[in-house]
Amino acid sequence: MQWRGRRSSRNIERRGRSGGGRAVGGIGGIGAILVLLIGWYFGVDVSPLLNGGGQGGSQQIDTSAIDADDPEMEQFVAAVLGLTEDVWAQTFDQQVGQPYQPPVLVLFDGITQSACGTADAATGPFYCPAEDRIFLDTAFFRTLAQRLGAGGDFAQAYVIAHEVAHHVQNELGILGQVNRLRAQVSQADSNALSVRTELQADCYAGIWARGAQAAFGVLERGDLQEAMNAAAAIGDDTLQGNAGGVVRPDSFTHGTSAQRQRWLARGFDSGLLTDCDTFSAPQL
Repeated sequence: MQWRGRRSSRNIERRGRSGGGRAVGGIGGIGAILVLLIGWYFGVDVSPLLNGGGQGGSQQIDTSAIDADDPEMEQFVAAVLGLTEDVWAQTFDQQVGQPYQPPVLVLFDGITQSACGTADAATGPFYCPAEDRIFLDTAFFRTLAQRLGAGGDFAQAYVIAHEVAHHVQNELGILGQVNRLRAQVSQADSNALSVRTELQADCYAGIWARGAQAAFGVLERGDLQEAMNAAAAIGDDTLQGNAGGVVRPDSFTHGTSAQRQRWLARGFDSGLLTDCDTFSAPQL
């Protein structure tokens, strides 16, 4: 990805370490390490494993090799966020007819507070609609590459673009409608709505990638495949399988690997917000 020399967003908020627990209520948190997926999908508290306090000599997992103190990583995040601002401003002007108000991205080291709760390495990147902020501990990028097998700078850009896409949903009023509906239905139906929300965010990320290439020519050979690899790596079926458990479609909240790739590709091929209406799609 040709990101060096690009305009850097000023909507970056750097934070150091602070105390806290775990983020709740955010949109799009993927989970930073595979051991967390066991807890996420099967209702098991795995925080002792992450803190090194579990039984049987459990080992604390190091995700600190890449952190927010890495100047080049901070420059990369600011450049990608700047590209999202430019592309979505143009897209809103052409397809929505209203100004785009960009989010703030909080780049933090280890742990920080949000209006959706406390963010740490265990939560993964997420968007908090209560304050229009994205929270990112860049240690997740190491997890993405080394534990989930999806390396590359455009895989990282896809992660940022996906979280920005949740902000786009919020700007369009979609998140509010979905959250009100989810509060009125069963858990299974709520999960199904979550899947459609996440797949739409993948489609919007594809729109961004198309726009960034069309306007600025940032893509290099293999970049789109890196994003597709990342989408596949964080599919619900793949994550559950890698966690060693039974794949349970009724518990899916983000969509299968194939679905995530398909909607990412759809957004990239189309570039139209109307083609990302996952809520009306008879098949995902």
